[in-house]
Amino acid sequence: MIRALPEHVPAIQAMIDAAYSKYIERIGKPPAPMLANYDEVIQTRDVFVLRNETQEIVGAIVLSVNVDTHSVEVINLVVGPATQGRGYGRVLLECAEQVAQSQHCPVLTLYTNEKMYENLGMYVKMGFAETGRRTEDGFERVYFRKELS
Repeated sequence: MIRALPEHVPAIQAMIDAAYSKYIERIGKPPAPMLANYDEVIQTRDVFVLRNETQEIVGAIVLSVNVDTHSVEVINLVVGPATQGRGYGRVLLECAEQVAQSQHCPVLTLYTNEKMYENLGMYVKMGFAETGRRTEDGFERVYFRKELS
């Protein structure tokens, strides 16, 4: 796991487009992660990329430390479609937990689109609890929280 650099942006964007494009029809528009400017995101957020044994970028995670709430928000977690199901998502969330611990933040938060129903069970399986649902920026979102020990 390494911090994302500007030269990683094309690979991150391609992976996001590949992973999220299947949701466009279901949601009725591109999911929020597809609309972000990742050249800006890597300048303003903590972004990490995960490489496999051949050094190919197989996943990325975008984090935001909130000092007011003593939490780390997972803004986006993506694994390339060709490499999903291999535990890379769990590795990326472990990175988020390490960042949270290094910042003395005992909580991880995240949200996902309610129409990305595959994610709902996955986050519960990874120890997150649903904390609410609301429409925000035109997206129906489900919010989750995980208390870290």
